[in-house]
Amino acid sequence: MTQLWLPVLFVLIGFIGLVWSADKFVAGSAAMARTFGLSKLIIGLTIVAFGTSAPEVVVSLNAALRGAGDLAIGNALGSNLANIGLVLGVTALIAVLPVQSHLLKIELPLLLLVTAIAGWFLSDATLTRLEGWILLLLLPLVVAVMIYCKRSHPDEIDDETPVMTRGASIGWFIIGLIVLIASSDLLVRGASELALGFGVSPLIIGLTVVAVGTSLPELAASVISAIKGHYDIAIGNVIGSNLFNLLAVMAIPGIVAPLHMEQAVYSRDFFAMAGLTLLLAIALYISFFTRRRRGGAALGKPLGLLLLALYAGYYVLLLS
Repeated sequence: MTQLWLPVLFVLIGFIGLVWSADKFVAGSAAMARTFGLSKLIIGLTIVAFGTSAPEVVVSLNAALRGAGDLAIGNALGSNLANIGLVLGVTALIAVLPVQSHLLKIELPLLLLVTAIAGWFLSDATLTRLEGWILLLLLPLVVAVMIYCKRSHPDEIDDETPVMTRGASIGWFIIGLIVLIASSDLLVRGASELALGFGVSPLIIGLTVVAVGTSLPELAASVISAIKGHYDIAIGNVIGSNLFNLLAVMAIPGIVAPLHMEQAVYSRDFFAMAGLTLLLAIALYISFFTRRRRGGAALGKPLGLLLLALYAGYYVLLLS
């Protein structure tokens, strides 16, 4: 146990580096895209929306290349659980979150469909290379559908692109990417050594330490948005991030190295994630129909508390 201080240090440095570099990477890439003339709609739905999932992507790829595929799968499922249970739960305690109607018509049905497909692929406790490619190739199709459906109201996309020169944006893009890759390497290395040191499976480490750590950018962005009064973007960011986690973060390990997992990945972890996703969807649809005359759906404190309680309950089950 006395030798575990080094992997703990790796994990802490990796977390800090991921949060910092993800912010710089997203800001630089979005500003660079703006200087090349891409529209606010395209930037908001692609670079910025999926950029907050950059830590999960790089950690997943790094873990797969190191042969820690279970950690990568745990990272994807655990990040989705954290996004709904922790990020939305905490943000809803700060302020009532209004839900734009297009989220209920487009993004939420897409998330439910993609969740069902991912569950089908994981039901045999394996993720083949073909299944990984199917998930990854669905990503541009999902993005295209969202862009097509939102082209008539692009002002709803809040990309908050910083103003930079082309040179500065390229510089921050490169710096952010380099630190992102280095931080993910430290995080995966430290998390893997901690798993061995404590006799815990890489899957559990991925579902807990790594998943919560790589969800910190979403948590910080959502809380800061709520504090600033930008309530409408929190749910959209979480739904977009969860789509990307299933279609890219989970797909990449299967493409790099086909995985054979513990059956608990499906029977416990996937069903916990799918259950929280379905609960969120049902609550938002009920809220929409009951509050239609008062401005539409919203996520309030009672549902936020319930999401947090269920998320905590999952951890009790996981660690018991």
